[in-house]
Amino acid sequence: MVATVFDVSKYILDKYGAMSAMKLQKLIFYCQAMSLVWDDVPIFENDFEAWAKGPVCRELFNAHKGKFMLQDSSFLNEYNPNISNLTPEQIETIDTVVNSLIDFPPYRLSDMVHKEKPWIDARGDCPVGARCSNVIPKTAMLEYYSQNW
Repeated sequence: MVATVFDVSKYILDKYGAMSAMKLQKLIFYCQAMSLVWDDVPIFENDFEAWAKGPVCRELFNAHKGKFMLQDSSFLNEYNPNISNLTPEQIETIDTVVNSLIDFPPYRLSDMVHKEKPWIDARGDCPVGARCSNVIPKTAMLEYYSQNW
């Protein structure tokens, strides 16, 4: 079975506890990036879009829409997340990434991404603060983070 963004979200929330939706989005973005670099494959197929406050997976956003703080993973139940879909390698990647970033506040993670080429390039000519939904290509993530992590 292939893992989904919901499987990864459930794993992170169940293991690391409550966090803001913004923080979860950034952690999952970095998990995906490093899976591309370290494991040569994405953890899940969903794309990230270059939103004003950083990368956002639209499917995950739709699941937590209207929630600032995510107290637990129960909001994911309708998506049938299953942590057993994650391979040991994926779990190792997730844990390595999250352990290195978990203490950063969400605004710091957003600031980090705003200085990185995949987000900058995907934002393109989108005006500051405007809503744009330009996809951040996985190839751009692989290229940048393989040289900059």
